[in-house]
Amino acid sequence: NSLIYVPNFHWNEVSLFIPEISTEISEMSDDDHDYEIDSSDSGASLTIPCDAGAIKKGGYMMIRDKPCKVLSISVSKTGKHGHAKCNFDAVDIFTGKKLQDMVPSSHGTMVPIVNKTEWEILDIDEDNAVTLMDEGGEQKADLNLPTIPDGLGAEIRAAWNEGENTISVTVQAAVGIEQIISYKTVND
Repeated sequence: NSLIYVPNFHWNEVSLFIPEISTEISEMSDDDHDYEIDSSDSGASLTIPCDAGAIKKGGYMMIRDKPCKVLSISVSKTGKHGHAKCNFDAVDIFTGKKLQDMVPSSHGTMVPIVNKTEWEILDIDEDNAVTLMDEGGEQKADLNLPTIPDGLGAEIRAAWNEGENTISVTVQAAVGIEQIISYKTVND
């Protein structure tokens, strides 16, 4: 949270709406119409800009608004228009679908912020909804068993064995999407 003091600010003169920012206004005094604005913004972005030439094999980039892991890069020579082109072969990190993109190496592209976290399975219901818990005791109940790749969800359910085994799953998160991508049996 940041606190901004604006003297002689008249709220009715402003007709600006900025999404993802919550603003609270409190009048400081009745006499001089000074206001205090308290604004908060997570400040977090789902992607960051990057030059195409800086992206490496094994790195991440956005292709057609999908977060992808780069499998290979080939760079063409500079042509008559002066820009070398980067040809990217990549795979969507959530669907496994292969995608390609060609971007001039000096031009910008977007890179998703990808996070992976470990969770323990507490419960799997009949609709494949999963209840998870992290090491700090925080619980999460907004994910389902994965459907991609085929069979991974069934493998996790079988390994969990109705709670007989302790199973740890890796949850990958990027651009507002979360998905279980792997699991392992934890030895007690």
